[in-house]
Amino acid sequence: MAKKNVAIGYLGSQLDGGMGPGRWEKWRPTISLVSQPDVVVHRLELFHAPQHLALGRLLRDDMAKLSPETEVRLIEMAVEDPWDFGEVYASLYDWVRSYRFDPSREQYWAHITTGTHVAQICMFLMVEARFIPGVLLQTSPPRKWKEGEPGSMTLIDLDLSRYDRIAQRFQAERHDAVTFLKSGIATRNGRFNALIDEIERVAVRSRAPMLLAGPTGAGKSFLARRMFELKKSRHQLDGEFVEVNCATLRGDGAASTLFGHKKGSFTGAMADRAGLLRSADQGLLFLDEIGELGLDEQAMLLKAIEEKRFLPVGADREVGSDFQLIAGTNRDLRAEVAAGRFRDDLFARINLWTYSLPGLAERPEDIEPNVDHLLQLSAREAGRAVRFNAEAKARYLGFAQSPKAPWRGNFRDLSASVTRLATLAEGGRIGLPLVEAEIARLTWLWSRGGEAGAAGLATGRDVDDEGDEAEQLLLSVLDRASVDALDLFDRLQLATVLRVCRASPSLSEAGRRLFHVSRHARSVVNDADRLRKYLIKHGLTWDRIAP
Repeated sequence: MAKKNVAIGYLGSQLDGGMGPGRWEKWRPTISLVSQPDVVVHRLELFHAPQHLALGRLLRDDMAKLSPETEVRLIEMAVEDPWDFGEVYASLYDWVRSYRFDPSREQYWAHITTGTHVAQICMFLMVEARFIPGVLLQTSPPRKWKEGEPGSMTLIDLDLSRYDRIAQRFQAERHDAVTFLKSGIATRNGRFNALIDEIERVAVRSRAPMLLAGPTGAGKSFLARRMFELKKSRHQLDGEFVEVNCATLRGDGAASTLFGHKKGSFTGAMADRAGLLRSADQGLLFLDEIGELGLDEQAMLLKAIEEKRFLPVGADREVGSDFQLIAGTNRDLRAEVAAGRFRDDLFARINLWTYSLPGLAERPEDIEPNVDHLLQLSAREAGRAVRFNAEAKARYLGFAQSPKAPWRGNFRDLSASVTRLATLAEGGRIGLPLVEAEIARLTWLWSRGGEAGAAGLATGRDVDDEGDEAEQLLLSVLDRASVDALDLFDRLQLATVLRVCRASPSLSEAGRRLFHVSRHARSVVNDADRLRKYLIKHGLTWDRIAP
């Protein structure tokens, strides 16, 4: 279905002016806009000053006679000084940010023949920054005017080099975009800040593939989603954010998951499947751990990137999908290419923009602002504010920023650590004893042995023994990847729940044992349902774990 044409412009008090019959004897730019013989303007958003409302209504009536299919919306734009850049830009910016653009169904033309030069330049800025997801248009009178001649419509460009105040406004917009990518966290690491600054420029100016390298937990997935949200806000993407961890794709199912398949193409293919690449059409596809893909899938992906077309499994016709690709890896793909495990042509295609995200241990100065940010998130989610006392915060940061804290899991470890502190804090205060216990827990987690930590102290057993026992219990119901994805806190908690369940004759009895205190504070008691929901969160059922 063809897109509708939507024009946005200013009423020209001089060029569009005239209230008497003589107005038909001159060329009027806005009338010309709806009089083009081969173009239909389905809607016109027409800005006017309050004092020009009568002229706007007359112009709307005139356009209704010439182009009844055009809907004209009169929009009052009140500014005290139409030659003041800041005021005009602010009023137009406010309107644009509240307007519901729909690029999938409409195409937008910014008409800049009318209005002051300031208004025209501000309109250009809206299009240049993609706040208006369209193009600039200028109407021009015919060389020899005669009544009824509409003139022409052309694309134009403007020279903005001398408008420093507007350039400053753009700098402010860029600063806001960079802050958005960092979730408002006031990071202090110079290397990281420079990296995010460049990523912002590339994200809003390019649709080329991007490669995010870095250790697990460094924030590759989070950054990819923030880039998607930034591009979506600029109307650069119409589709969805589709994420897949390539490490979870194995065997024949890998190609099917990514590229889709036809019904009956292999055993178990009971219906057609679109695949993730088609789901990402007009959107952003994030392939995390791309180095885990097989060579066949790599070849298919290269074709899809370059030609925007690929062949689903079992199909005899290609399908199309126009997506932007961001890939993530914790491997050195150069070494993978040298070893023959990664295609050099695919690496060359995704290596145009490559950024290596530093691990948390490489950014010790950013630990404090991230801890503050995580505590704010916890407060919003839990509905209660939690803070460190001064001595406890100094102790925690002293450890967290020292060589004793390798932060192997990066932000996953930090997030889990702050979550534990916030959850266990009494009266909303994190004190020194709680921090010391958390430091012992982290030390055990990273050492994989040695001194007895918090968990061992609680039971009187060696931490290694308890950790090994819990791991074996978890591996009896979960696969290795699922167990490795759990924090120590969740491992110990789930292992305890499994022990109680296997020592109980029924789901209800296990629930009563696990919730024997909190159940008395609830108006409706359903221990079995609470336990069932907890198990489902980990992909488990009672039948799977029952004794």
